[in-house]
Amino acid sequence: MLKLIRSKLNMAVILLVDENPLRASMRQRLLERATPDVIRVSSPAEALCMVESEDFSRALRLVVTSSRVSGISSPEFVLELRARMPEVPVLVLTESAEKPVERQEVDGIFFMSANSPEELRTTVDGLLHSRSRQTA
Repeated sequence: MLKLIRSKLNMAVILLVDENPLRASMRQRLLERATPDVIRVSSPAEALCMVESEDFSRALRLVVTSSRVSGISSPEFVLELRARMPEVPVLVLTESAEKPVERQEVDGIFFMSANSPEELRTTVDGLLHSRSRQTA
């Protein structure tokens, strides 16, 4: 899979972790307005494998995931991701009808209800720009 995305690794990359194909497609199109380099994976395990690649992890600027993932709980996945890549922010999208999850206060993890496409776009733009200002 990395061969297919190698050309995208020259710019900021957003990693979208979403197992629902329809929702993932809509979110990917929306995120591509912030940066054209959005890589979608369908599982936390696949995401963790991707960040093991030095080329990929060097270009990665943001991870966007759902609060519901299979195979591993969302909090475990996010904490494992932060342990491997502490400098990359993680945006956890929750459903509006979902009960609030217990959230650990960890730097670089942001939660938002996925209500409005405009709100998501604004949040992603803010996270990408704050990251570029921190490293500049």
